[in-house]
Amino acid sequence: MNRDKIRKLFGLILLVSFVYIGFFSPVGKVLNNPNELTLLKGQSYELASAQVVNAVSDSSDKIHVLNDENLIIEALEQGKSDLLFDIAGIPIKKVSVNVLKDFKVIPGGQSIGVKINSKGVLVVGHHLVNTPSGKVSPGEKAGIQTGDLILSIDGQKIESINDVGPHVQRSGKEGKPLKIVVQRKDEQFETDLQPAIDASEGKYKLGLYIRDSASGIGTLTFYEPKTKKYGALGHVISDMDTKMPIVVKDGYIVPSTVTSIQKGANGAPGEKLARFLNERNIVGNIQKNNQFGIYGTLNKDLNNGILNKPLPIALSHQVKKGPAQILTVVDEDKVELFDIEIISSTPQKFPATKGMVIKITDERLLEKTGGIVQGMSGSPIIQDGKLIGAVTHVFVNDPSSGYGVHIEWMLNEADLNIYVKGEEKAS
Repeated sequence: MNRDKIRKLFGLILLVSFVYIGFFSPVGKVLNNPNELTLLKGQSYELASAQVVNAVSDSSDKIHVLNDENLIIEALEQGKSDLLFDIAGIPIKKVSVNVLKDFKVIPGGQSIGVKINSKGVLVVGHHLVNTPSGKVSPGEKAGIQTGDLILSIDGQKIESINDVGPHVQRSGKEGKPLKIVVQRKDEQFETDLQPAIDASEGKYKLGLYIRDSASGIGTLTFYEPKTKKYGALGHVISDMDTKMPIVVKDGYIVPSTVTSIQKGANGAPGEKLARFLNERNIVGNIQKNNQFGIYGTLNKDLNNGILNKPLPIALSHQVKKGPAQILTVVDEDKVELFDIEIISSTPQKFPATKGMVIKITDERLLEKTGGIVQGMSGSPIIQDGKLIGAVTHVFVNDPSSGYGVHIEWMLNEADLNIYVKGEEKAS
């Protein structure tokens, strides 16, 4: 048996011994995920029975953990790297490490008006066309369903409702069915649709209700001062009829002012009633709409009048039960701080919504709104001087309480890298 094989066998024996006596079990508890660890530079961490102190940058390619009484982690400034547990130079365990950079964003809290134009036109329902030979729905007959997107007709891209009419009338007069490309969730297909003439109006119709845009109000959560990338709402915008997420072609956000509050009560969530201040005063575009909110780029700096300096962030495992605050608007366009309580927070390894349960404790806000109301979604949550997430949903049977989403997932959707660059260098 050569020397190399002896070393490997010795390492394997040591590994089995350490696992058996529970050497790695405390590591698993601290790491949560035994294959991943996030370190904050300059902070201390408990690993096994020793203290891991001063995560510092190093020029080497890997992070070494020395198995002695002081267990030092030498962290890289290269983002994701390897953490090696070794004894006598023999590696016995490897863990991925993320090094969090000094990342800050400016909190929002402003009430915003939202306008989204869908990709294609959205089918929101069917109707019957009263033809000379009876009532029919050509769209339903063609297999088109509520929630489908019409992307093109006869090879021509459809971007708005106005694009549809000329095709329908031409097809009806020629007696030639339309070739329609439809998107249903993640799939596309083509179908033939022959418009039917409405006996009372003398026009050809599809037998479909369609829509090409949606609008509403919400709350800005944050923006990054250098790139102007922002996140808002904290949840998806869905069509009011189909309840399906709107696939974004484009859109924009504008300032809005809260005109009144419909107070929430058990079984009946409240609502902010607001109006767009000036639809021509576009402050940012909308590029993305998903379960974590809407995202895009601002065209100017926005001032909430109360917290306009960049704040550090807290990851999901750093959020604590206890007092916190939210930034939101309940009167015209004035952003204010209100007290809340973090009831629970789940450390999340992968992107997920509803990571926190929160409760409004501010008596003035409870008196004004009854708790969490529609339009408050996206209100940033601040704890210990850090941005930790955003308000997303209200509990219908208890409007004083609801859910929050952790900020790291919103930052990820905004394409903002919170870790030190160079992750691709890790093995």
